[in-house]
Amino acid sequence: MDADRRLSIRLIADQVGLPKSIVHEIVTTELQTRKVCAKLVPKVLTEEQKENRVSISRELLDRVRGDPDFLEQVITGDETWVFEYDPETKRQRSEWHTTESPRLKKARMSKSKMKSMLVGGFFFNSKRVVHKEFVPPGQTVNAAFCVEVLKRLKKRVARVRPEIANTWLLHHNNAPSHASLLV
Repeated sequence: MDADRRLSIRLIADQVGLPKSIVHEIVTTELQTRKVCAKLVPKVLTEEQKENRVSISRELLDRVRGDPDFLEQVITGDETWVFEYDPETKRQRSEWHTTESPRLKKARMSKSKMKSMLVGGFFFNSKRVVHKEFVPPGQTVNAAFCVEVLKRLKKRVARVRPEIANTWLLHHNNAPSHASLLV
């Protein structure tokens, strides 16, 4: 069993010629083992990457402790896939009809087959969404595209959050297009 820890009880029983119930008893009770599934994680990090994240987190924590308003200057960006919906409500759909007219029907909102990517996608701070942008159909999300999105974000921040226009910080994930030197 040490040679291949993925063997099932049935395969072990076939190999040793014993009933599955006896093999199960031996494996679980006598050997005191159990089948454990691997934990799925978004990304496996090196020790250096883990230490870097801890260091950055401590630095940010120190900054927040020193300036309670610090997080109001941070704008976080991320992308996600979204489905298109029909946003019209029952109230918006209402019309004037006589008592003899058939009642209007509106289906509950359901996901459309159209799926779009919100790039960079939506940028928000501790108060609200600051900027959102959909990837145009057929557009590749590369470094050049991300640079253009960031330029539009910079203009938007100056317009909607002028008090942080020159001091805001961007917190974004490390997708290859975001980690490019161009970006």
